[in-house]
Amino acid sequence: METTEVIAKDGSVLIGRKYSPSEAVHAVVLMPAAMGVKQQFYAPFAEFLCEHGFAVLSFDYRGMGESLPPQFTHSLRGFDADISDWAELDYNAALLAARAWHADVPLLVIGHSLGGQLAGLLPDNHLIDGMLTVGSGTGYWRHNAPPTKRLVWLLWYFLVPFYTSICGYFPGKKLRKVGNLPKGVIYQWSRWCKDPRYFVDEKGDALPTYHQQFTAPILSMSFTDDEMMGRRNIDGLHDYFSHAPVERRYIQPQDIQAKRVGHFGFFRTEFRHSLWQQALQWLKNQEKQQGKPHPSAKPN
Repeated sequence: METTEVIAKDGSVLIGRKYSPSEAVHAVVLMPAAMGVKQQFYAPFAEFLCEHGFAVLSFDYRGMGESLPPQFTHSLRGFDADISDWAELDYNAALLAARAWHADVPLLVIGHSLGGQLAGLLPDNHLIDGMLTVGSGTGYWRHNAPPTKRLVWLLWYFLVPFYTSICGYFPGKKLRKVGNLPKGVIYQWSRWCKDPRYFVDEKGDALPTYHQQFTAPILSMSFTDDEMMGRRNIDGLHDYFSHAPVERRYIQPQDIQAKRVGHFGFFRTEFRHSLWQQALQWLKNQEKQQGKPHPSAKPN
């Protein structure tokens, strides 16, 4: 693994990690993170893919993880960013960087939760040859799984507006909710999660997206014991990709001889011989079916 810089269109510097196979590269995989999750969480799965011939690029969104400027280490007050910045600037820049890194092999995306949500907001998502989503759905609170639905209304209608107005950012780490998030991010996320359409602007109008130009195959892997995403969340997100072939696997833990998977469990090494193998086989199939060079793209 080597650390790398990804430069967004507005000049912001993101820190990423490159995982390079020791032999021939079959495909390049971009691995965007879930909300509040640092890229290091995905390192074991990235290393697993690398062992099987996939070059992997992960990154932290601006204001998160290794992409957090030192002056904001103790407080995100004054840090200017929203989720649209994460998608259109950060995620899209990482996509172009992955494409340029290995321009002659298929480009695949593995999006966990938010990482799958934002794929439809990328201006250059037409470059993607296949996407695997893991526990990815809209965050509309009335469709959340019962464990989350019982409490999340308190988050959106009380905790977020109260603590964010006082602190200038969402102090999720102290509250043990998601993690510290920039004010623009938490306010936009709150707005989305309170609307059944999810992708809405400040006026409540539908947000312009790039779902219609996304035509690559998608595999959705979700789990019956996900404590956050309900089935309607999962289906609601993937319905947006109306021009893409979508395969939906709604997996019960007992089907893989597991007691629990949940929202984050897929990436635990205990699933190396079950869920990871399912994902690997699908990714290999995309590599074989695509197997064509993409027009070279240079990162902004």
